[in-house]
Parts: sequence; C-alpha cells; structure tokens
Amino acid sequence: MAFAEINFDGIIGPSHNYAGLSLGNIASANNAGAVSEPRAAALQGVEKMRANLRLGLPQGFFMPLDRPNTAWLAGLATDMESAEPHIRAAAFSASAMWAANAATVSPAPDTLDGKCHLSAANLLTMAHRSHEWTGTLAQLRLAFADTQHFTVHGPVPPPYGDEGAANFMRLCPSHGEAGIEIFVYGKAGGPFPARQHVESSKAIARAHRLDPAKTLFVQQSETAIAAGAFHNDVVAVANERVLFTHEQAFEYPDETYADIKRLMPEAEIVIVPADRVSLADAIQSYLFNAQLVTLPDGGMALILPSEAQENTRVWGWLSEMVAGNGPIRTLIPVDVRQSMANGGGPACLRLRVACDPATVDPRFMADEAKLDRISDVIAAHWPETIAPDQLGNSALVSTVRKAREALLDACGLAELR
Repeated sequence: MAFAEINFDGIIGPSHNYAGLSLGNIASANNAGAVSEPRAAALQGVEKMRANLRLGLPQGFFMPLDRPNTAWLAGLATDMESAEPHIRAAAFSASAMWAANAATVSPAPDTLDGKCHLSAANLLTMAHRSHEWTGTLAQLRLAFADTQHFTVHGPVPPPYGDEGAANFMRLCPSHGEAGIEIFVYGKAGGPFPARQHVESSKAIARAHRLDPAKTLFVQQSETAIAAGAFHNDVVAVANERVLFTHEQAFEYPDETYADIKRLMPEAEIVIVPADRVSLADAIQSYLFNAQLVTLPDGGMALILPSEAQENTRVWGWLSEMVAGNGPIRTLIPVDVRQSMANGGGPACLRLRVACDPATVDPRFMADEAKLDRISDVIAAHWPETIAPDQLGNSALVSTVRKAREALLDACGLAELR
C-alpha cells in the first residue's frame, strides 16, 4: 500500500459571501456586511492546492454544495423570495468550503477492523452549517466508495454537536503507522458556544472502532473559546510526532501533555508561550490554523496564512523557532485572504485523509491539468463580487447554480447535481 496523507481542500463555492453568521468567529463577525469576491476566493484556494502539489504533497478536493439549499428552506416552509434575511443567508452560505469541518477521519492503522473510517459532522450548533451534512455525506460516499478500505458514517444525532476534524488531532510515528487519536471538546466559552460536545467525540471513537487505550478526550480551554478560538485548530495543530500548540489551548495542559507522552513517548510538543504570542495575536493571524505537513525529504513545514507574516510578534517567534533545532524547519506563507476574512485559514480549507491514494475515486484527486480546468471554470462562471443585499436576487441564484454545474461537469461529477 502506497500510504500517504492527502489534503482534500474544499473548492470555495460561487455563493461565498460575508453574512457574519458564525457566532464566536471574530473574523466572520468583523467582516459582516462586506462585499465578498467569490472568484478571487476560489482562485486563491486553487493556488494553495497547486503550491502543495509542487511541494510533492498528494492533493485532493471537494466540490461546493448546491446553494441556496432549497430543500432546507422548504423544510422551514419558505423559499429564497420570502425567507427572513438571516434564513436566506443561511441557505446561501458557502461555508462547506472549510473541509476541516466536513468529517472526522481515523486512518486504517488506528482502527480495529483495519479500515479508514470517516464520520460526517453534523455542525448543528450553527444554523448556516447545520444543513451541510447531507451534501457532504453524499460526496464522502462517492469519494471513498471502496468499502474494502473505507467505512463512511452518517453524523452523530442531535442534540450533540460535532464540528469534525477541526477538533481532532492525530499523533503517530509516521502517517502509515498506528498512532493516538486526540478528540478536543468544549464545555463553555464565555459569550460563545462550545461547538464540540464530548458525547459526539466519544460516539465517533466508538463508531471508528478505536482502541480506547490509544484515544484521548481533551477539554479545550474556556479562555481560548472566549477569545475567539471557536475550533481547536485555531490554537493547536498536530502532524506525525509533533504537536504545535498555544500555551492556552487546553483547559488542563499539564495533564494533556503528560497523557500524550505516556501514550507516545517520542512525541514532540512545541508550545508557543502566551507572553510571546497572545491569544489575540494567534487568532488574528491564524498562526495555528496552518497546515503542518511532512515534506518528501522528511522535514516538516508550516503552510500558514500571509497574515501571520504580517504580525511582527507572530513572525518574530516563528523565525526564532525555525532557526533552532526543533522539528518544524520551514515556513510557507500563502494568500487565502478571502477565506481568512470569513474566519478560515489554510487548515480550515482542508480535510486530512491518510490512506493509499489509489483507493480514492480519482475524480477527487488533483493534478496540474485538473487544477487548470477548475481555474478556467471559476474564472468564467464565478461571480466577481457579492454584496449582502444580493442574496435574494434570482439572477444571482441562477448564476451560482450554473457555476457549480459547470464545475461538476468539468470534473466528471454530474451525479452530485
């Protein structure tokens, strides 16, 4: 088996807009009402994927979901013309672009049946995301249809909230070896809701047939949630043997680190001190919402938003880190400003799946030629801008639907219509 970690990025959909729907997401709230640029946003995402390919990293992608979601509106006995503005905006949301929230993934080396398990997230805490799972599940079942290697699960039922891999980390000697799985849940966050319930995390661990002796359930810091770290991946990220984390990421850090070292003594924990990089700086720059990846030569790199480079305190600490003898030796800034303005950095845009790429439906795997086709469709069909007062506009609805259909046709995925 040619085992590898594949980053599946969500292609940013043609309905990308700034409605400020995500309570606790500071960037989303601060940019509510601004004019979005769906075409530029999607092209930025494609360029990030292209850059990963050129680093020698396997790269996949997911399609935007059908928007507006008329089936969801019908369930509320309304439609785009008559719905209240916040309902209309929720139906139109392109938030499925953040594929880190699509599912939780347990690779085959960690599971008792030797299959890779994926559980679609229910995202029920936020109205605009709560109706994503049906479209996401259909896509997961298509991309990972090889039942010899994958088991795809539906979402955890209400009332327990699950927001996918954004609240999940895996540590292992290498992607193809058994490791430990860390589920991070919230309890409270000042004025903001905790989106990941421990009941959901435990249900997923059972469904994925994980070894309880190699599974941890860790509470996210209430201070971090209150500061705007609405997901764990805003304050911590892991890759193979390395955990890169803010000092204030976890409610009980000493116990968390001790449990990790007990289960995996070779784990390296890189802690960014709060007196060097505050939570406010970490959240503004999305320092930890980076892709921590292993390069083909074996070294590790952080693929992080250009906002981190622009924050002098963040970049100063990072520069000192990579100049030392630590495990992370390369910094790669990328431009995903349109996503950042809505509260999602490089790590939000991707779902990590460790498996043999040959077992994945090849239509979901990227190469340069396919990314060229995707870019051409985006350039030709994605709206250049969307203002908040356009969300109920029938002409925009038609444009958005036709744009997505053109992309599905270009990628040979018409069955997702």
